Amino acid sequence: MAVLQRSPRDSPWKALSKEDLEKQYSPSRWSHRLSAEEVIKAHVRVGTEATKEAQASKQNLLGVAYGEGSGEKLDIYFPAKITEELPFFLFIHGGYWQEGSKDYSAFVVPPLTAAGVAVAVVAYDLAPKGNVDLMFSQVRRSALFIQKQYSFNRGIYLCGHSAGAHLASMVLLTDWAEHEVIPNIKGFFLVSGIYDLEPIVHTYVNDILQMTLEEAQRNSPMFCQKEAQSQVTSTCELIIAVGQHDSPEFHRQSLDYFQALRLHGWRVSFIEISNVDHFDIIEKLIQNEYILTQVILKTIFQ
Repeated sequence: MAVLQRSPRDSPWKALSKEDLEKQYSPSRWSHRLSAEEVIKAHVRVGTEATKEAQASKQNLLGVAYGEGSGEKLDIYFPAKITEELPFFLFIHGGYWQEGSKDYSAFVVPPLTAAGVAVAVVAYDLAPKGNVDLMFSQVRRSALFIQKQYSFNRGIYLCGHSAGAHLASMVLLTDWAEHEVIPNIKGFFLVSGIYDLEPIVHTYVNDILQMTLEEAQRNSPMFCQKEAQSQVTSTCELIIAVGQHDSPEFHRQSLDYFQALRLHGWRVSFIEISNVDHFDIIEKLIQNEYILTQVILKTIFQ
């Protein structure tokens, strides 16, 4: 694993006051639609309704264990026509590694299953029970599970939102030679993510996480990029997305990570989605015509 050296240019957040840093990493305070409290409530409500609708279909397997831990479960939603060579889309929810649930994160199920894609929504152990190292290993384990169970898949695509984007991006650092199988990963969709965890150590978010500086640096894909391997980069496509109404720090993190990936030879694209905030950027995935839904479908079926 190659670790990039930091410089003052790499850490502009250090010039922020404590108050400004807290605001930058409080996504709900940047919504253009609702108050900070209401935008979170709305997110849970929309996600719960979408998940109930998805679970009403008989074409699913709920609470499937992908590991031995009690929190290591995922829900799989299948298209009406199930073929042996299905593409699989793994969704990792956000919630600052301490909130969120697979039980209100099935936003993307309707348009993807309608197009012939199987969707797995992944749960993992939240803080304080889990730490970031454990969560990363669980997300990686979920991808290995899908590969083992559905070995003839047409491709596995990981999508993470916010903290989930961080966990998905950490999978890029995996040395698959150390594992029994190599997942047939074809793409990543990283939405409004955090890729440098060091500023998080200095905010309210860390009150529950209790993450040390060393843990934050070890789990920051921005500065821990593995040297690109041609057999991976030639087949894997990455999309980094951020909302117009995400905070400036979320914009900076997304753009800096895009540039770091490109520097290391990955096939990566960056998109800023107009007129969405940190929450409806993912909520709108229930809509087939939504730009990010279309990007996902085009990437899978190109």
